[in-house]
Amino acid sequence: MLTLSHYLILAALVFAIGIVGIFLNRKNLIVLLMSIELMLLAVNTNFVAFSRFMNDVDGQVFVFFILVVAAAEAAIGLAILVVLFRNLKTIHVDDLDQLKG
Repeated sequence: MLTLSHYLILAALVFAIGIVGIFLNRKNLIVLLMSIELMLLAVNTNFVAFSRFMNDVDGQVFVFFILVVAAAEAAIGLAILVVLFRNLKTIHVDDLDQLKG
């Protein structure tokens, strides 16, 4: 039987992987976006776990709204990434300072 602590440990590990992805790889914009999505997934896991163990639906409804915002963020982020790649021929974060204007 899975308890609340199992879900919290899983969410903490996924969140830590997201943090490590952000701090270790600051060059690639795609990896940064994936790391942010992992962190949001960890937060959503916490909301669902607490919602399940408290027999309340509010956490699951909140997760639905977070997923909608995360999907919009991913779509906009990837659209910006495509435009940057077309203009600069790179997706490295260090090369984005050329956009100052």
